[in-house]
Amino acid sequence: MPETAATHMLRRGRRRATVVLSAVALGASCVLGGIAAAPAPALAADTPSANQTGIVLGVGATESQRILSWYTAVDTAQEVQLAPTAALVDGAFPADALSFAALGAANTTTTGYNRHATLDGLQENTQYSYRVGSDGDWSATYSFKTQSFDGPFDFLFYGDPQIGSSGDAVADGAGWADTLNVSLAANPNAELLVSGGDQVETANTEAHWNNFLISDKLRQYPWAATIGNHDVGGKAYEQHFYTPNTDRTAPYYSNGNPAGASSGGDYWYIYKDVLFIDLNSNSYATSQGGGGDAAHVSYVTDVVNQHGAEAKYTVLVYHHAIYSPADHAKDGDNKVRRVDFPTTFSKLGVDLVLQGHDHSYSRSYEIKNGAKANPDEQPGQEEVNVGPGGVIYVTANSASGSKYYDITAPDNSGTSGAGNGADPLKPQDYWYNSVQNQEHVRTYVKVSVQADQLVVQNIRSGTCAAPNAAVERGKVAWCGPDSGASAAQPVGSIVDKVTIRPNHGDGQDIQVTVPQAAPGEFGWTIDGRNGLVDLGTAVEKPGDYFEAQGQINPIAVTDTRNSRAPWSISASVGDFRDGANTFSGKFLGWTPKVTTPGAGAAAGAPVKSGFDGGDGLSVSRTLGTAGQGHERGTAKLGAGLDLKIPTEVSKGSYRGTLTITALSE
Repeated sequence: MPETAATHMLRRGRRRATVVLSAVALGASCVLGGIAAAPAPALAADTPSANQTGIVLGVGATESQRILSWYTAVDTAQEVQLAPTAALVDGAFPADALSFAALGAANTTTTGYNRHATLDGLQENTQYSYRVGSDGDWSATYSFKTQSFDGPFDFLFYGDPQIGSSGDAVADGAGWADTLNVSLAANPNAELLVSGGDQVETANTEAHWNNFLISDKLRQYPWAATIGNHDVGGKAYEQHFYTPNTDRTAPYYSNGNPAGASSGGDYWYIYKDVLFIDLNSNSYATSQGGGGDAAHVSYVTDVVNQHGAEAKYTVLVYHHAIYSPADHAKDGDNKVRRVDFPTTFSKLGVDLVLQGHDHSYSRSYEIKNGAKANPDEQPGQEEVNVGPGGVIYVTANSASGSKYYDITAPDNSGTSGAGNGADPLKPQDYWYNSVQNQEHVRTYVKVSVQADQLVVQNIRSGTCAAPNAAVERGKVAWCGPDSGASAAQPVGSIVDKVTIRPNHGDGQDIQVTVPQAAPGEFGWTIDGRNGLVDLGTAVEKPGDYFEAQGQINPIAVTDTRNSRAPWSISASVGDFRDGANTFSGKFLGWTPKVTTPGAGAAAGAPVKSGFDGGDGLSVSRTLGTAGQGHERGTAKLGAGLDLKIPTEVSKGSYRGTLTITALSE
């Protein structure tokens, strides 16, 4: 048996007894934070129900949160059941699995009901399993893993899946699912999936949403949704995605009516060292009642002023690209945003802007206040050391292959501000773009967030072969680099890569990484050999009892935890037995003591033998304690034993078990 508790053996005779105390070890009971360390029994696994659909894991307000959204066919109270995956037994959740209540309402765009729940208090570096529904009506079980809550991380950015835009939603969904599979197979530790908008072609067509949500990757990695112009025309977007810190007031809706038939809202969240701000760029036409660009500028300003100091980088995400190379490059609304947005973004120290809408890839030069910041920056430059106010803008290509836009030509409208003039360094491209690309193959963008740089890569997730719906259905006339003159490059090959080094102003920023301190340990052992404690021969005393005295084997308590949380060691003894004969453990008493100070230890109160009244050690009694904030270290606890045995107890050799329990927060 492990050395974690002590057993005492008593030997005595009818009128002259021999008493021996044996320290045979037994298993200890350890309680942390008031919850027994032993795993809770598992509940029976349920057969998954078909009532819960459209389940999607969303980003939370911080790295310790996730938000789950789903549809249910029944109007019942719904919840999320969550537990560390290691706690599941044969797929069944433990009885102490966490439960998070869901909110929601009836769908306005289809039958059924929408629900969402925020999972809070997640621990880092933990694999979790979850299911949604209610008792007897659970979904299938899915899982996700948290990473370290500090330090470098990668996230993936996807442009315009726009499921249904090729005319074949199933084919579009296949291309989208393949991009998710390819990108996450190559980057399994990516921590966020960030949307460029236009999840679907038609806002309220659930067949499009079903094919968008077909991949289980959207139940395993958090999706940071963005509203596109094809998402905004109904409430399905809001029903499918619940986002954190969202301002759903009138200025952030295109028609100024949150209760109307459109979706909207601006939101923000902080993940590790990045402040992400996501805008509904559809709210730009103030004549329709929305707040327009001025509202978004105000929102970004307020969020950065309030929360910018909590992060090292600021990344903006919205749908309508203001610097892009294809069909939408000269749209009037984008020209307006190209004037309204950049100066504020520069002033606020934004590092990176991620955009969609134009179904092609571009990476801007360093832009400051609506103009190229550094005339010497070369096209395709692989490293950019941005100056004060410098911002890089990236537009993502189609991630599904449902629709591509071909690159368009510059004009003579100017080379700053709203202009679409030519780049003097490469006149076939727009003045603002360092890189422009369209090959009619699926791609995604990988962003590596590091201590003093952002590394942005545009990576091919497909070739000209299926699944590539726009090519398969003849929506485009060619495929491959150089307008189809060259063969398609392999999956995983890089279209563009740039390292962005942020500006540190006129001073010298100094950074140091403080690692997580070792958590330390709390526990106890028998000090030295856990041998026999011999109380000798019980001596008959006046008053009709025998008495034996001695000392327990010392117990060493070690607490090196950084939390310096309170702890206590207590013990109780059961009945003493010799064959069929017994006497109560209440007759054993003790006087605790600290034999070697340390770990903040203080001795428990003396407990008299139950022969003199009371329950003695038959109920749990404190051997030693330490309060909050105590010193770290090791203490040794002891106790003098006082056993008083009524004379009517039969002669024999008796054994009782002292069970020792450690408790700590």
